[in-house]
Amino acid sequence: MADYNVIVIGAGIGGLAAGALMAKQGRKVLLLEQSDRVGGCCSTFERSGYHFDLGASIIEDAQVMDWCFQRLGTTLGKEVELIEPRLIFSVLLRDGSKLRYPKSIQESAQEIAKIAPEDVKGWYAFCKYMKEFNDAAIEGFFIKPANTFGDIVSMFAQTPAMLKYMPLFNGSYQAVLKKFFKSEKIRESLSYQCLYAGLPPDLLPGLYAVIPYSEHEGIYYSKGGMIAIPAAFQRVGEKLGMTVKLNTLVKRVMVKDRQAMGVVLTDGTEITSDLVISDINAKTLYLELIGEDHLPGIVRTGVKSYEYSMSTPTVYLGVDYDPPLESHHTLATIPMEEMNKYWWDEYEQGRYPAEQFGIISCTTRSDPNLAPKGHNIIILTMGPGPGKLDGTTWDAEKKGLMERIIKYYSQRYLPGLEEHIQVAEFSTPADFEKRLLSPGGAIYALRQDVPHSICFRPAAKSKSIKGLYLVGASTHPGGGIPVVTASAMNAADLIAKYEK
Repeated sequence: MADYNVIVIGAGIGGLAAGALMAKQGRKVLLLEQSDRVGGCCSTFERSGYHFDLGASIIEDAQVMDWCFQRLGTTLGKEVELIEPRLIFSVLLRDGSKLRYPKSIQESAQEIAKIAPEDVKGWYAFCKYMKEFNDAAIEGFFIKPANTFGDIVSMFAQTPAMLKYMPLFNGSYQAVLKKFFKSEKIRESLSYQCLYAGLPPDLLPGLYAVIPYSEHEGIYYSKGGMIAIPAAFQRVGEKLGMTVKLNTLVKRVMVKDRQAMGVVLTDGTEITSDLVISDINAKTLYLELIGEDHLPGIVRTGVKSYEYSMSTPTVYLGVDYDPPLESHHTLATIPMEEMNKYWWDEYEQGRYPAEQFGIISCTTRSDPNLAPKGHNIIILTMGPGPGKLDGTTWDAEKKGLMERIIKYYSQRYLPGLEEHIQVAEFSTPADFEKRLLSPGGAIYALRQDVPHSICFRPAAKSKSIKGLYLVGASTHPGGGIPVVTASAMNAADLIAKYEK
């Protein structure tokens, strides 16, 4: 008899949600996490009284998470105190002009009219189109398994409204913005969100252009920092009987006759289980924890062909002044074509310039208690960073690069920033790799272009190892807090169907 019915590897949102759902099904669950805290990229750490979100900084499509909590017998609102930011985001355009996007579609249209009145009509058309797609996609795309082409056919058959939006799957993010907007400034203001899915505008599938609209459906912040979300899944799961062990690294998945039998820890301890659920990078899982000897040749080739997603170098700053930021998120942008050029000329060449763009998060705008009284949090989540730098290392460049980045932001975006910093920390792709054990610091595990999407992504129900299931950013529907929550529900449904 196995020690557990289910062992979950990794306490990211996907692993925690999956473990809790398994406990709700009445299974004996053990969740193993290598770190000293839960959450993965959705976590919070403290330095000298300042509380910094490690990666994720906002909640979108909260209803998806609420569905998961409802399955667990509660609601998101009961488990997490949510704060709704006053503005969706502000934008600092490359030419120095500013743009605000309030939650109201109409108020955003008024803001757009100040810069590009010719695009007001396109804005309304964009929002109408994306609302219809968003409504169809959440239930017809996210909360559906995508293991096979048959699943895709079933997905569209069950939600025929999705057929109308096939051009979004075939075209690019860039093409969608060009279709609806004439002004380069408006395109620029809506283009950075493509990096929320990890690719530049000309490479990312057009369906992700829903992101700038979906934020108008509601974005939220969790009081106490983003750690509150995984902590809630842990708390609910433990009430249902799930056991969570931190600082416990899995070295290997035990496999016999292509059947997952449990795990081996780094200290040699063997723990057996009927099922294994993985919330770690799929390439690491298959090539290192399972091993190539247990994989058919075609699977080995396929797994090796997957490309890791980008990383996002991040500077965490605790400051003793009130920065000139009016919203939780301020996007420091560059024109869409420059984003594409940056990808090919800098990122793909292994370079990382100090003159950066990205998200400026002032989380104390939503929750002042994250910093000492009168102080604020500023987090610079910057443009894509390569896993390895050409001709040098992240560790060698870290100190000097952080100083140059802070100087640049102080001169261009945040006057006086340099003089008010009390705490400064820089997480490079190498740091994220060490902290999260994510190769190259890949924040979405694998790329999210067409060859890495839907049924081309590693299957939630492993096709080569019986009793093995995948959740998290490595599998369908991809990376992002609500998205990995959806992956947990998909895996739970598959397990309920196939593992009696």
